[in-house]
Amino acid sequence: MFRNITPVVKNLLLINVGLLIVSSFIFPQLNQWFALYYIHSHYFQPFQFLTYMFMHADFWHLFGNMFGLMIFGPLLEQFLGPKKLLTLWMVCGIGSGVLYSGYTAYRMNNLEEKVAMFQNNPNPDSFNQLVIQNKGFFKRTIYDFVDDYSRNPDDPNKISQANQTLEAILEVQANVPMVGASGALFGVLIAFAMLFPNTQLFLLFPPIPIKAKYMVLFYSLYTIYNVFVNNPLDNVAHFAHLSGLVIGGVLVYFWKKDRNSFY
Repeated sequence: MFRNITPVVKNLLLINVGLLIVSSFIFPQLNQWFALYYIHSHYFQPFQFLTYMFMHADFWHLFGNMFGLMIFGPLLEQFLGPKKLLTLWMVCGIGSGVLYSGYTAYRMNNLEEKVAMFQNNPNPDSFNQLVIQNKGFFKRTIYDFVDDYSRNPDDPNKISQANQTLEAILEVQANVPMVGASGALFGVLIAFAMLFPNTQLFLLFPPIPIKAKYMVLFYSLYTIYNVFVNNPLDNVAHFAHLSGLVIGGVLVYFWKKDRNSFY
């Protein structure tokens, strides 16, 4: 596998591995600087649309993305050429970050509106609904408070505590960072499936052969499902994955229309 690694794939591997080592053992501050934050977060910087895709949460996060790049990247680079593979990787990565930021802004606006509605008319039912919708950010003791608040709905101390809790949730959600090259990798996956749809792949789990087009179809449906379910306990940016699939698919569609773009 390593002998077949092409130049762009090799350089992307080295950059991503190098940054994980530096951010883990030498300069941890890079994790905060280079991750992508909500655009209204005080940690946000425009360059994060580029840098987030070279940062990873841990070794296994890095391994999953780089393993996929090593499997699908070399053949794509040989077919498309180095410039187009790099363009595909960067456009899908940056585009995923931009679209995910828009999705995050939409979700944050909805949450802020619900919090504002509660603050205008504080009541236990509204608070309980907000807790259920964001349960991944609470300890189990919050339900004791919900019960206590329900029994004392007009207690100013309970109302104040509920407001402080919701303000804290807004702060936490606004400062959840996104890292990883998954958006770029999903662009590579859809490109591979569109250009080599009938290539047989052998899965590790379960150990069965499958054509590239069916594997990517399965991942696409799984990603769409998770976007709509929106599990608050799931820390995977499924919308970024879906964005990478869409952007990569559009890019390859236009490249395929212009057959002279392949070499």
